Amino acid sequence: MSNNIFTDFMEDDHLDGGEYIPLLSKADEDKMNEQVLPEAMPILTLRNTVLFPGVVLPITISRDKSIQLINEVYRGDKLVGIVSQKDNKVENPLFEDLYEVGTLAEVLKVLRMPDGSTTTIIQGKKKFKIQNPIQTDPYLKAEIIAYNDTAIENDAEFEALISSVKDVATQIIKQSPNLPSEAIIGIQNIDSHTFLLNFIASNMNAPVLEKQAVLEIADLKARAIKLLEMLNQEFALLQLKNEIQSKVKTDLDQQQREYFLNQQLKQIQEELGGNPSEELIADFQERAKAKKWSISTADAFNKELDRLKRINPNAPDYSVQTSYLELILDLPWESYTEDNFDLKRATEILDRDHFGLTKVKKRVLEYLAVLKLKNDMKSPILCLFGPPGVGKTSLGRSIADALGRKYARVALGGLRDEAEIRGHRKTYIGAMPGRIIQNIKKVNSSNPVFILDEIDKLGNDFRGDPSSALLEVLDPEQNNSFHDNYLDLDYDLSKVIFIATANSLNNIPTALMDRMEIIEINGYTAEEKIEIAKAHLIDKQMKEHGVTSLINITDSALNKIVTAYTKESGVRGLDKKIAQVARFIAKSIAMEEEFPNPVDLEHVKLILGTPVFEREKGQTEATIGVVNGLAWTSVGGEVLFIETNTSKGKGKLSITGNLGDVMKESTTLALAYIKSKAETLNIAIETLENTDIHLHVPEGATPKDGPSAGITIFTALVSVLRNKKVRSDVAMTGEITLRGKVLPVGGIKEKILAAKRLGINTIVLSKMNQKDIDDIEPLYLDGLQFHFIEKMEEALVIALV
Repeated sequence: MSNNIFTDFMEDDHLDGGEYIPLLSKADEDKMNEQVLPEAMPILTLRNTVLFPGVVLPITISRDKSIQLINEVYRGDKLVGIVSQKDNKVENPLFEDLYEVGTLAEVLKVLRMPDGSTTTIIQGKKKFKIQNPIQTDPYLKAEIIAYNDTAIENDAEFEALISSVKDVATQIIKQSPNLPSEAIIGIQNIDSHTFLLNFIASNMNAPVLEKQAVLEIADLKARAIKLLEMLNQEFALLQLKNEIQSKVKTDLDQQQREYFLNQQLKQIQEELGGNPSEELIADFQERAKAKKWSISTADAFNKELDRLKRINPNAPDYSVQTSYLELILDLPWESYTEDNFDLKRATEILDRDHFGLTKVKKRVLEYLAVLKLKNDMKSPILCLFGPPGVGKTSLGRSIADALGRKYARVALGGLRDEAEIRGHRKTYIGAMPGRIIQNIKKVNSSNPVFILDEIDKLGNDFRGDPSSALLEVLDPEQNNSFHDNYLDLDYDLSKVIFIATANSLNNIPTALMDRMEIIEINGYTAEEKIEIAKAHLIDKQMKEHGVTSLINITDSALNKIVTAYTKESGVRGLDKKIAQVARFIAKSIAMEEEFPNPVDLEHVKLILGTPVFEREKGQTEATIGVVNGLAWTSVGGEVLFIETNTSKGKGKLSITGNLGDVMKESTTLALAYIKSKAETLNIAIETLENTDIHLHVPEGATPKDGPSAGITIFTALVSVLRNKKVRSDVAMTGEITLRGKVLPVGGIKEKILAAKRLGINTIVLSKMNQKDIDDIEPLYLDGLQFHFIEKMEEALVIALV
């Protein structure tokens, strides 16, 4: 029997004790037998025990899935299926990790314990068998069927078995010094034979496998025989244990005497020297001699070491002080890796690992060149800003490789506690240094390339603002004496190259952004993605999927994958699609089937299925009131069609297409300018007063905003009011003012490539955007004609037929 038969079960989805005795009346048993099982039931798994019908079991739950399940069940019908795990080491069990037979249970109570854990009290009701799994997330759920016991009536042999089971259980309780004698009264008061067997089986000191075997025996007589065998075995082991204890009592007394003598001897050795505490202090002193640190750091270390000497080794502060001194000794004080000043090698490494990213590569090479000439320079604080998947994080490892430095990375996404950056004061229980010092210790270098990933996703709450703690880390004028609360000593971070990454600058505090050098990384164009796939992705995915043959994918097929199956700024989605192609080829090779090589345009649809994205085709003929605008999105440039129409009315303006406030203001601004310049624009005042105008931008489900459509909206309104057609081969972008000027906008490269994809060869831009054209590779400008304008009326001369 369990040694704690009357103690509560405490279970972290496993058990630490036994259960108290619940008596079951005949009415309760009849009610349990009449329980109707639902067709489907959520499943709660137990690690180290088995629940039997009628038995009440308190369990403590720690797994998130189990807590969610119990809370939902307790708010509902309070019924849950209880099934035991085959292996208690499995943390997130699936159906194959469970036994098939379990017990329907009622959740009687859910308690929140003082230590923060959740304890629930459940009572077994009726056995069931898992028939079909339904779900595994957020918790297990399955279809179940009843698993009933075979009824026995007026069987003298069965009655004798029950009597024997009671007798043996009573003998075990009497001879076990850890079991209360009141348990005998509890067993004698159980009238139901079925519940008696279940109760004793539940409290047996037996492994889960044997308890589960008892649960699955439907024949009550066979169950009683099995239980009696197990009780006899336990009783025999208990008798043997008592005999051994009586025999070795004298030996134990001798061992206790030797233990006390050894403790006295140990005390004498400590008095004479050579105790472990002194050996540890001697080891610290020896390691300190080899450290290259400042005089102030050495003085602080010696002071803390002297404090350790005064602390009793048995005191709680001893381990805290020991851990603190070990951290000081483990940190690479003034220990730097040697930079590799081979600029050509650095260029080759950066070009090998990443396509494009010219600005970042240029900045790294500039830093290396200055460091080579000056041999002493504060490291830059770079912030790589751009959409996901363009290679910001992986670029840090390439920079570390190019410089010959160690590489460290800390993910800041969702980080809310300031102590994660600065550390806790060592006086707190469980205190530890911040992530900056932890990573410096980990890489064992004081000048690594340190990636601060997703700096725009820092949070803050009552525990402080981590972004404020980063101000000292990322300030070149302060980080030569960075102060970690746990270390409580100044640490020089000025030689560390910090590279922050961000998807958006809007969420970065101004003070923090001011300390960093912002380098924007634009999304890749379709042409660049094709080059990246050919240089990196295809070989990588083929190797990862075991395809050793040289497999090629044609440019036309890659272009189809990029434009019709992905819509992103980076190349993560493209990487996944190429992985899908690699899996198709790997399957063909494994099944000894023919596979395409090279993979051409006709094979793409066969492998990847129906295209997910279809680009809108451009206009083929001049149309009144329809103008091609150019827009920037996070996944590249797009051509935006501005449509206008008129009807008789009173000069009302209607705007549709899910436009933002800025685009609506641009429309109002354009119409106001037209009214003020109506005579100059050859538009009759009567036309404006007696005409309702409707402006629409297609794809109404997609939000659209920004000032760059101003010139496009102006041209569309003039076109429809003058009844003049607009050239289909012209696209434009630019912000407008009430004085008729055209202002510059961003995203020019992406917008130009979007126009080129639709066959538009004439592009109208602000005069102040001409500098952006000079930064674009000539390859992307081939076949395009640009018009740079300063006044809005100039766009009409170019666009209107």
